[in-house]
Amino acid sequence: MKKYPVYIFGLIAILLLVYSYTGLENETREPVVFIPDRPAPKPAVFPKWKDSMTQTAQVKIPFVGKDFVGFKEALAFNESGGRYDVVNSLGFMGKYQFGAGTLRQLRINRKDFLRNPRLQEEAFRRYVLHNRKYLKKEIQRFSGKYIRGVKITESGILAAAHLAGAGAVKRFLYSHGRESARDAYGTRIEDYLRRFADYDLSSLTNERR
Repeated sequence: MKKYPVYIFGLIAILLLVYSYTGLENETREPVVFIPDRPAPKPAVFPKWKDSMTQTAQVKIPFVGKDFVGFKEALAFNESGGRYDVVNSLGFMGKYQFGAGTLRQLRINRKDFLRNPRLQEEAFRRYVLHNRKYLKKEIQRFSGKYIRGVKITESGILAAAHLAGAGAVKRFLYSHGRESARDAYGTRIEDYLRRFADYDLSSLTNERR
């Protein structure tokens, strides 16, 4: 009797076992996804504000030049991050951080001030013009000179007046830096003189824009 049917049956059984094993393997194996290496995300960086507000985003001011627009935007970023709705821990308000006394001096209603960006821009323009007129003699006398290693410029003087008042700037200049005021957060007059030097403010006029 020939044994071919037995061999054929055995071969078929082996083929069935192999097929069932590979089919089970394909059903249970999870797909492999290759993900390229990526650098770890950098931690968020927030500005250091001069108040106790909780910030939720970093404000990045683009370079807008060294004219009056660049001057006011740089100063506003330093004061409030460029936000119109900011009130700091001492009650100073808005993009340029005006106090109630300054607003009364400018005859501006503080209730409308925070809700009106255009009014805030106009208030800043008028305040800078007022300080420029009041400090005209000092601007002419000290511009281009150095006091304690700090270059004195018109824009630096006006920025320092915004920080500490025009009278404090006069005392600093005439005392050659011996009398240096600072605000409640420790920022000194010479810090603003240095930080906001060499802006061209020739475009700033009494004409209302």
